Amino acid sequence: MNNEYKYLVALNPSIRNSKEEDIFKLSKRSILQEKIKKIEIEKNFNNPKIPQKILEQILQNAYSRIGISNLNDFKKYLTNNNVDFNDVKNKLEIEALWNELILIKFSSKIKINEKELRDRIKNNNKFLKSYLLSEISFEISNLKELDNKFQEISKVISHKGFDFAALKYSVSPTSNFGGKLNWINENSLNKSIKAAINNLKINDFTKPINVPGGFLILQINDIKNTKIEIDIEKEFKKLENFERNNQLNQYSKIYFNKVKKDLEISEL
Repeated sequence: MNNEYKYLVALNPSIRNSKEEDIFKLSKRSILQEKIKKIEIEKNFNNPKIPQKILEQILQNAYSRIGISNLNDFKKYLTNNNVDFNDVKNKLEIEALWNELILIKFSSKIKINEKELRDRIKNNNKFLKSYLLSEISFEISNLKELDNKFQEISKVISHKGFDFAALKYSVSPTSNFGGKLNWINENSLNKSIKAAINNLKINDFTKPINVPGGFLILQINDIKNTKIEIDIEKEFKKLENFERNNQLNQYSKIYFNKVKKDLEISEL
């Protein structure tokens, strides 16, 4: 628990001033999620391992989210925060193996509307708006609970920050990073998400957006406009990958809940 506590704080510096007991609750949740995924990975893979080049890219994504530019500085940062680099690497590898498992099980179910994606690209041929977003993906058992759940999450965001709320409520793989996503251009967003964030300012967050498998709250961390000459095929590949990953994330949540339901969990 102590190691998980330090790990979560290191990757989400904005929660450092939260109550210790609250962070321990988040740590417990994080450990349970990781254990469940590890059990399922070991059921499906013999000697599971992620190729070194892919692991290096995953590490780069992790430290760039907290504003660190290279691996050596990341290692120093972890040492200064009493976090073992190999533990972090192992945790990221488990998440990557889980994603690989989801890809194997559900890739045949992915549906991409190529015409719709190409039309999105063609409609933006001068300036491209991009968003730096954070997400909270959550589920409810009954639609009547939605307003109360949103009020509960909003209150936590207001008092403790979006990062803390993502760690507490989000079922997305990004939760351990405070829900942080990389820059996403507006071509990659479907109509409902684009409409939800279109008039928001930096640091604003959306009302719950209905998505497959649950609901999504997005916060805008930054916005930029870039003058572009569009390479349609290159942009299409980016958009196609984003859409595929988005659908796989929905299957990941559904499959995780199924696996969790089938396990007997004894908590101290």
